[in-house]
Amino acid sequence: MKKTVLQLALSLSVAALAACSSMPSWMPGSGTSVHLTGAEEVPPVNTSATGNGKFHIADDGSVSGSVSTTGMQGTMAHIHMAAAKGGNGPVIVPLTKQGDTYSVPEGKKLTPEQMQAYKEGRLYVNVHSAAHKGGEIRAELQP
Repeated sequence: MKKTVLQLALSLSVAALAACSSMPSWMPGSGTSVHLTGAEEVPPVNTSATGNGKFHIADDGSVSGSVSTTGMQGTMAHIHMAAAKGGNGPVIVPLTKQGDTYSVPEGKKLTPEQMQAYKEGRLYVNVHSAAHKGGEIRAELQP
């Protein structure tokens, strides 16, 4: 009896771990998908360039993720904090470029003030280019 219960518990544990590896993006803790466009820039930019990525901000402020671009020669990318939703603000997390992909450097953490801004929908990611030094494409990071 005891052996059967242990085998059942082990089987359920394995099944639960397997399910975690395929968590859908709508589940808490799985990250925020972003789609960057010029229309989201402030002011809007007329461009065919786009970007797609995913970012995860943990309860302790740890940040991870990346965004990849198409249709542009990006020069740099950042996560910014705006004073008001839809506004512009300072860089809080510079992203590291490798080809057309920009990633959060390992070990980056938001301050309590930045976490509050994230919860209020005031963080955004954008990618800059030589033609659009203030940013060519952008997406808001939604909590």
